[in-house]
Amino acid sequence: MPRLSAGLLMYRIKDGLEVLLAHPGGPYFVNKDDGAWSIPKGEPDADEDLLLTAQREFEEETGLKPTGPFIPLKPIQQKGGKIVHAWAFEGDCDPTTLKSNTFTMEWPPHSGRQMEFPEIDRAEFFDMDMARKKIKAGQEKLIEELEGVLQRHD
Repeated sequence: MPRLSAGLLMYRIKDGLEVLLAHPGGPYFVNKDDGAWSIPKGEPDADEDLLLTAQREFEEETGLKPTGPFIPLKPIQQKGGKIVHAWAFEGDCDPTTLKSNTFTMEWPPHSGRQMEFPEIDRAEFFDMDMARKKIKAGQEKLIEELEGVLQRHD
């Protein structure tokens, strides 16, 4: 059974469509940029509704309480096989003020020392061209679908 994840794609219209992407925290992503960013997302608890998972994860990773309406996007499969369910919603914030929850891991490896890291170390709004460059492989389908949905509603 493939692993599941659920997340939210916040967007705003400024000088065009922009989406909020999150950069993963922790030592493995410090020097990774293009292709490392993601929508805020996480794995559901047992029997948890996926939209509720997406809302909970967004709030945990950004400190913001998301408000709908939420636009369902088609699930995508990432390279590692994980299925990501996502919804888009319109919103705005100052990404520099976002506050992420943290996780603990052994660092450096095999040191026996536990260190705490933010789940996301920063978030930014990107225009569509830059978002395609920054987003993790597979997730670009989510921003492309959002573009199409919004163009149909113009």
